[in-house]
Amino acid sequence: MTNESTLALLERVRAADWSGDWDHAFEHAQSRRLLMHEYLRRSALWAQAYGAEGDWPFFDVTQYIDKESRLPPALATELDECLKKVAYSARKTCGAAVRLAELRARGDIAMPDLPDLYEPLILFYERGGEFLQDGAGFLDLTGVSVKPRGLRHHLVDLPFLTLDRRTLDALDTKGRISYHAPADRSGPVVRRRLLKAGEQRDEVFTQDLRWEPTDLLRLSDEKKTDAAYTQIGDVEAAELIQSAVLGASRP
Repeated sequence: MTNESTLALLERVRAADWSGDWDHAFEHAQSRRLLMHEYLRRSALWAQAYGAEGDWPFFDVTQYIDKESRLPPALATELDECLKKVAYSARKTCGAAVRLAELRARGDIAMPDLPDLYEPLILFYERGGEFLQDGAGFLDLTGVSVKPRGLRHHLVDLPFLTLDRRTLDALDTKGRISYHAPADRSGPVVRRRLLKAGEQRDEVFTQDLRWEPTDLLRLSDEKKTDAAYTQIGDVEAAELIQSAVLGASRP
């Protein structure tokens, strides 16, 4: 009998928007970029653990864990039917994600203590579908492109572990973004958005879990506030946003 977690993952793959809705992908460009970077980091760790460096980054790790493993016939049929509707560039990793979930559920094979390999990529697909890879090695994520820097570089990438959907949603917006926080991290996260025609907007992430206009950065620059704001990276900003999200969820 197939494990419920495997079936749930298969349903997530089936429910992703594979129709090529560019608007949906553009709306989530910021979070999709971070999710792809996190997948590249995790896939580098798994490739190193199983000697799969030559197949990195988009590979089926189950073929290295247990070459003889097979899905239960009913699940294999269901997965094959599902993958027919999945964008071509995503079929290998979607199938691998389901097979890895089933291997984990069996519990009879020892695996390294590593973060879930395919979860960032499944979230990426859910937030806008496939990616495309050109002849120069660039990954077109729709709205932004990245180029993998090589396995060894991604092994030491800063982990992006804040995968809560509410946090990912809070990272997505239009414009060029910079994030800021008090030096002692005692206050809320502020973002500065640079839009077309030189328009600039400063917004603070409030306790109501939404972005609202603010003058905190201007006041900080003018020394009219005790909180001196400093620029932070988007991974740290995501961690602070997630802390606010989880704090608001507590009774």
